[in-house]
Amino acid sequence: MKYKVASPAVSRRRFIEASGGAVLSLPWLESFTRRSQAADSKETAPSQRLAFFYLPNGIVRRGFFPGEGDRPLPSFANQNNVWRFEGKPTPVGTHPLTFTPTLAPLHKMRERISLITGMDRTFQHGTDSHAQAASCFLTSVAPFEVKNSAYPLARTLDHIAADSIGQVTPYSTLELSCNDHKNNIESIYFDNMSWYDTGYVAPSMRDPRKVYDRLFGTRANTRFRDITDLALGNARQLKKRLSNSDQQKFDEYFEAIRTIETRMDRIEAMKSELAAAKVTRPSEHLPRNEYIQLMGDLLVTALQSGLTNVGTLMVGPERWTTPTNWEGILDKPHSHHAMTHNQQEHVDNLLKLDHFHISVFARLLERMDTIEEAGGTTLLDNMIFTLGAGMGDGATHQYNDLPLIVAGGGGGKLKLGKHIHCRSETPLANLWLTHLQCLGVDRKSYADSNGTISEILA
Repeated sequence: MKYKVASPAVSRRRFIEASGGAVLSLPWLESFTRRSQAADSKETAPSQRLAFFYLPNGIVRRGFFPGEGDRPLPSFANQNNVWRFEGKPTPVGTHPLTFTPTLAPLHKMRERISLITGMDRTFQHGTDSHAQAASCFLTSVAPFEVKNSAYPLARTLDHIAADSIGQVTPYSTLELSCNDHKNNIESIYFDNMSWYDTGYVAPSMRDPRKVYDRLFGTRANTRFRDITDLALGNARQLKKRLSNSDQQKFDEYFEAIRTIETRMDRIEAMKSELAAAKVTRPSEHLPRNEYIQLMGDLLVTALQSGLTNVGTLMVGPERWTTPTNWEGILDKPHSHHAMTHNQQEHVDNLLKLDHFHISVFARLLERMDTIEEAGGTTLLDNMIFTLGAGMGDGATHQYNDLPLIVAGGGGGKLKLGKHIHCRSETPLANLWLTHLQCLGVDRKSYADSNGTISEILA
C-alpha cells in the first residue's frame, strides 16, 4: 500500500529565508497558516493598519460638501485672521451619503466610507494658518498647552498609534509627501504632518525612487537584476508547495512590484529625454498625476507587505506658491495655493484638482479591497484610512467644518456607509481618539477631545 508523503508546512519565515534573504517582504499567504507550531500561529492574524491622505490648501466647499452646491464662492480672508464659516445648517446626526461632484469617484466604495462633517480645530495665533493646518493636523496636544513653541504641536497620532501597532514592522511609520519642488521657500511646518514630538519632525520622503530603494532595495546598481527576479528564482521550489490561490496572490504581489518598477523606469527615461532635449519645465520634472498615484501605490504596497502598519501621504505642501505642472489634469502650470485665494477666477481648475485627489484616494481604496488577507478579509478590512484637510476652505483659511472621509473596516470595529454631521465646535481630536480606541490603544482622551465619534463604531 502506497502512502502519499505530505509536503512539509511552509512558514512565512522559512519562505523568506529561502528567497535568498531578500529584503522584499511578502503579503499574507494562506499556506503559511498550515504550520502546526503554536508559537507561529500569531503570524496568521491580520495586522491593523492606519494611514492618512492629506489635502493641502483646503478644498472648494461647493464641490465637496452636500448641500453647498449653490454656496457663493468666498473672497480671500487674511490667513492670520482665521475665518469661521457659518453655512446652511445641516441637521446634527447621521444621514445617507450624498455624492457631490467632487465625491463622485467614491460611489463604488460607498459602503466602506463615511463622510464626517462639522468637526473643528482651534487656531492658535502666532503662526501661519497653513503651517499650523498641516503640522498640527494630527497633533496630540490641546491648543495653548505647549509653552515652549508657537505651535500647538507634540507627538502626532501616527506615532502614538505606531507605539502600539508599529513595533513589529521594519518601519514603525512611513511619511510621504508629493512635493517635488527644489526651492525650499517655506519652513518644515508647511510640508510635514508627522512629528516625533514638539520641534522634532519626522521628515517626509518626496522622491519615489528613494522611497522604493529604501523599502525594497531592488536597484542599488542598475547592472544587477531586479531583486524580484532573484527572489522568484530562489523561491521557485518552495512556491510549488503553495496552494493555487496563494500562487496567484504571490504572482499578483510581485507583479505589483514590477509595475511600480516599470512606471519609475518610464519616469526616469522621460527625465533623461527631457534633459537631452534641454526642455525646461517649471519647478517639477514628474507628471503630476502619475507622481501622486505612484506614491499612493508605494504606500499601499508597504502596508500590504508588512513593511509598515502606519503611513501618511501628503498630496502636496501647504502654501507653496511655486507653479506646478498638472499634466493630465490642467493645461498649464498653476500654483494651487494662489488659486485658492481667487476662487472666482480659478474655481473650475480647483474643482478638477479636488476631483483628481478624491479619485486617487478612491483608487487606493479599491486596490486595498482586492488584497486578500487572513480570515477572508482584505487589506481595506484591516485599515483605517482617513482623508482630510487642515482647512475647511483655502480662501477663508477656516479651521471649522473640516473635510474628512474615514474609510476601511478597522479590523471589524468600524461600521461606515453614512454621512455624520457633528455638533458645532466638536473637536477634531474626537475622531483621532476614536481611531486610537479602534486600534486597541488605551486612551481616555486625546488633545482637546471631549468624546468619540460613536456613530462610526460597529
